[in-house]
Amino acid sequence: MGEREADRVLVERVQAGDKQAFGLLVTKYQRKLARLVSRMVRDAAEVEDIVQESFIRAYRALPGFRNDSAFYTWLYRIGVNTAKNWLQAHGRRVPTSTSLDNEEAETYDEGELLRDSDTPERLLMTKQIGETVNAALETLSAELRTAITLREIEGLSYEEIAQIMDCPIGTVRSRIFRARDAISAQLRPLLDAAPDKRW
Repeated sequence: MGEREADRVLVERVQAGDKQAFGLLVTKYQRKLARLVSRMVRDAAEVEDIVQESFIRAYRALPGFRNDSAFYTWLYRIGVNTAKNWLQAHGRRVPTSTSLDNEEAETYDEGELLRDSDTPERLLMTKQIGETVNAALETLSAELRTAITLREIEGLSYEEIAQIMDCPIGTVRSRIFRARDAISAQLRPLLDAAPDKRW
């Protein structure tokens, strides 16, 4: 039995009054729908509420579901519309498109578009990287810290940094190289990078 057929059986069971069958659909699609909604709404707590609201709306509308499309495609539309309604109600910009069409919804689970979403793991890693970079900056000498800050944070050219620091461009390049090297050494264990890898 294929995925769509299994969903159809569960939907028919729900339509016949089997609430546990709906629980199985929720279990099956809750994380998938949350990843989809998180592409539109960045607050994890709000995503959870929107997903819950989407399932409530789906449950109420399920008696009218005719299996013309896959259950997840139908649920996907409900989730997207619920997220858009939430964004409008909270004065946030509603995306004109989710960059996915309904046919893509069923393959969305492993799609490339998920790879850049803000998962809890990714947010934690970003926080750890930021803390590590800040700690590494604190250990640098004033000259190295100033040079790397002017280059990477302020976005100044080597010439501008040389003028500000009143030193030759070669010295600026050397300081930035040494600062990057020191920061890379601190990041390497966190990122499981090879010893010769630099950023």
